Amino acid sequence: MIARALVAVICSGLLSQPCLAREYRYTDAHLHYVDFFQETEGMPALLKAMDEASVDQSMISGIPVAKKWHEDEPKRPRYYAGDDASAYWYSATDVYVATALQALRPEQRQRFHPFLSGFNPVDKNSAKHIERMLDLYPALWQGIGEVFTRHDDLTALTSGDTPRANNEAMNLIYTLAGKRDLPVLVHSNITSKRERNALYLEEIEQPLRDHPTTRFIWAHAGSSMEIHRHQTQMKFLLPTLTRLLETYPNLYVDLSWSVLEPYLLDKQGKPRQGWLDLVQRFPDRFMLGSDVVGRFDSIGEQMKGFDPFLDALPETVAHKVARDNFLALLPKGR
Repeated sequence: MIARALVAVICSGLLSQPCLAREYRYTDAHLHYVDFFQETEGMPALLKAMDEASVDQSMISGIPVAKKWHEDEPKRPRYYAGDDASAYWYSATDVYVATALQALRPEQRQRFHPFLSGFNPVDKNSAKHIERMLDLYPALWQGIGEVFTRHDDLTALTSGDTPRANNEAMNLIYTLAGKRDLPVLVHSNITSKRERNALYLEEIEQPLRDHPTTRFIWAHAGSSMEIHRHQTQMKFLLPTLTRLLETYPNLYVDLSWSVLEPYLLDKQGKPRQGWLDLVQRFPDRFMLGSDVVGRFDSIGEQMKGFDPFLDALPETVAHKVARDNFLALLPKGR
């Protein structure tokens, strides 16, 4: 990536005057301070990784579940899918995030935008819990999420009822978010691993329709790497997303890693024109995220991986996507 900044390219036509490749400053719109075991490398490692990756500011959240190390498992799993043991909802994750932020110097703390995630999305008490957390840490929280609803195999592994983005408990949370001017980051897969249609689309579309004053960020545009392993590419994703953006001005899209390939870039790493056209049509509605979980050395790789796509956009649009769009979603009273 260092070479990228030094390599000169011909600007246009017969001009012999070279111009440097673009340089981007990023806002990471999707970052987890802890992993699925509620462990983290810590703030010094995170700040160092952000500085090295040209990430000036970042959304930061916990992980709303903890993976169980079952007594029958001889080896501790490294990820939620490492074995068949369950996961369970874990509210203390928000306390870990808040405590880490409160220990920072003010100028460091201002680089982070914490989102509340430690609640059970199928419990109608969760809206009250969120209100208590907002009151317990005044002026700290700037959003809600990442909310895990349809989420690959994690859905089946998590104890309790299957979470949906359009259940009654989440409707109470969306109403609260609208009143408190808080954006909501929702993970809601658009389909299952094998259905080649928008099987779960209504689960994300109904909240968009029923809560027009609430700002929704759709994590990964409804995609996931697990879906890609079975389907390679969802042909219906681009036209479906286009219709949703046309219909719902309260929808924003997190393009974090599982969208990069095979959607934004083809197998040769070339930007796909259809996605370029969509981003240019809605230049204020897309943002980038690393989606790292508790370990931070890959932030630069994740964020700079979008550069070929950003370079194919008009420069003003590229900087909006890379840096500005997420920041514009934050509460106006911040």
